Amino acid sequence: MSDSEKWGVSTKLVHAGEWRPRVLGAVSMPIFQTANWVEDGDASDYHSVHYMRLSNLPNHTVLAEKMAALEGAEAALVTASGMAAISAALLSVLKAGDHILVQDELYGGTHSFVANDLPRWGIEVDFIDGENPSSWEGKLRPNTRAIYFESITNPRLRVANLDAVVPFAQAHDLVSMIDNTMATPLYFKPAEWGFDLSLHSATKYLNGHSDIVGGVVIGKADLVTQVHHKLDHLGGSMDTHTCSLLHRGVRTLALRLPAQTKTAQALAQMFQDHPRVTRVYYPGLESSAGHDNAKRLLAGYSAMVSIDIDGGKEAAKRFVERSQLITDAPSFGGLETLATRPAASSHAGLTPAERAERGIADGLVRLSVGIEDTADLLADFTQALD
Repeated sequence: MSDSEKWGVSTKLVHAGEWRPRVLGAVSMPIFQTANWVEDGDASDYHSVHYMRLSNLPNHTVLAEKMAALEGAEAALVTASGMAAISAALLSVLKAGDHILVQDELYGGTHSFVANDLPRWGIEVDFIDGENPSSWEGKLRPNTRAIYFESITNPRLRVANLDAVVPFAQAHDLVSMIDNTMATPLYFKPAEWGFDLSLHSATKYLNGHSDIVGGVVIGKADLVTQVHHKLDHLGGSMDTHTCSLLHRGVRTLALRLPAQTKTAQALAQMFQDHPRVTRVYYPGLESSAGHDNAKRLLAGYSAMVSIDIDGGKEAAKRFVERSQLITDAPSFGGLETLATRPAASSHAGLTPAERAERGIADGLVRLSVGIEDTADLLADFTQALD
C-alpha cells in the first residue's frame, strides 16, 4: 500500500494527485490555458491526442487522480456537468435493445433522461423500489445490463438498501451505478462497497461555492475509460478554469460538510417538533424512511433537509419569503443556505401525477444548509414558520 492510500480523507483532499515536484515551484496547480499541445508522435489513437475536449490536460488528470483517491477507486474522469457524467456513463454501458433497472426516486434531470430519452433510443427502463430488494428480480429481463441508484435520494433524502445492490448486480452480470452527489466521498465510498461506477454533480458539495458547474465519474478503470471515450464524442468536457476552481473547492470539503451536517441535524430536530411542519425528511432522524440504512451505511447524514409545511404551496412560499437568511435558488451544497420547491425547480419536468406518485408535494421545501451559525438559522426559520 502506498503512502497516499494510507492517508486520511482530509490529507487526500489536499495532497492526492498533486504533482511532485511542483510545476516550476508553484504551490497551487497552475491553469493550463491551452486547447491543444505539441504532439510528440506517440499518440496511439484518437483518444490519446492531447486536446482540451478530450479531458486529458494536466488540470483534468490531477483532479481526476484526487477524486479517484477520495473514493478508493481505480480511476476517475471530470466532466462539464453532473448530467454530462450521468448521460455519458449510461450511454457507455447501454445500447439499443438493452434494459436498465432504476431506483424509483431520482433527481428530476436524471428521471427525465432515463424515462424520456433512453426509450427514444431503444433502451428499456423499469423503476424499482430501492428499499425492497426482494422485488428487484421480478423486473429483470434477459437484456438487463445495468442497475442505477442514488446514495441519498433527491428530494426526499431516502437511503435505500445500498448494500444489496452490488450482490444483486454481480449475481446477474449487471453494471452497478450510483449517484453519490449528496453523500459525497466523505460519507459514502461506493468503490469500497463494490459499485462499478460512482457519479457526482461536482457543482454541489465537491466544489462548495455555488460558482461552477461540473461532474465526476469514478470507478473501475475499464469502465471509466469507456465513459471517457463516450464523453470525447459527446463533448461534455470541463474547461481548465473550472477544473482549477473545483480543485480549490474540493480541498476544503472535510471542513465544510461536517459543519453543515451538524447544523442540518439541529434544524431537522427543530422542524420535527414544530406544529407547522407536517413531515421532515432527513436521514439522521429516526423517524425518516431509510434511517436504519443510513445509520448502517453512511459515515454522515449530509446537509440537506426537506420539509412538508402545513398549508401546501402558498405556506411553503411564505416560509421562504419570510426568512432573512434563506436564498431562494435551485441547486445545493454551497456555503449559503438555499431553499427551493422541487415541484417548481429540480422536478418540474415530472408530470403532477409522477410527482404525486413519488411524494413530491407542491408544498415540499428542500433546504441546502450552509455554514451560517446554527443558532441564527434556528431562530430565523422558527420566526419564518411562526
